[in-house]
Formats: sequence, C-alpha cells, structure tokens
Amino acid sequence: MLDPRCPTRQLLDRIGTKWTSMAVKVLAEEAPGELRFAELRRRIPGISQKMLSVTLQSLVRDGLAARRVEPTVPPAVHYRLTELGLSLEIPLSALRVWAETHMPEIDRSNQLADESSPD
Repeated sequence: MLDPRCPTRQLLDRIGTKWTSMAVKVLAEEAPGELRFAELRRRIPGISQKMLSVTLQSLVRDGLAARRVEPTVPPAVHYRLTELGLSLEIPLSALRVWAETHMPEIDRSNQLADESSPD
C-alpha cells in the first residue's frame, strides 16, 4: 500500500477526498432513489460543477455509483449508489462520527500549536 503504484493506495486516494465523502453521503441519504446532477450540487455546498462532475465520473468508473441519462433536451442525468457504493457509506460514516467526536480535541491542539509557534 505504500507503493504509489499500489491499486489499493490509488483507490484510497480516490475515495478519501472530501468531495467523494460528501457525494456518497448525499446519495446514500436518497438510496435506493436517484438524484439529478443539479440537485446533488445544491446539496453539497461549496462544490464546483467541474469538481462534482469529476467526482461522479470517478464513482461511476469505480462501480460505486450508477448514471442514468434521460434523452431530453437538455439531457436529465441521474445518479444513485450501487450496492458497492452503499457499502462504502458505512466506513465513511464511521469516519465522520469520529471527526465530529474528536473535533474539540483537534481544535484545542491546533490552537495550542498556533499559540506556541513563533510568528
């Protein structure tokens, strides 16, 4: 896993981003239903259209999400998590809970580091 060419490391690089975590969470909340691209963007504050597109392409490519296009003008594009994608929500949720639980400790540590660092 320490080798940059390791497939596991490459997968962790993809699924370990904040945008992937947020997209999986939002799609999991809608499961087994689907969300349109624009609705996903509304539910993920701060994400750009390009970053959401890149994130969703990666999820689809990895088999974590499915994409469905309605042949309308303009095309309506829908996304949903696959069973594999839903299984990813479990560890990502545990990580979010850990972060929320330990955020006060992390904040204190950062504050102490900022106070003790020379300017």
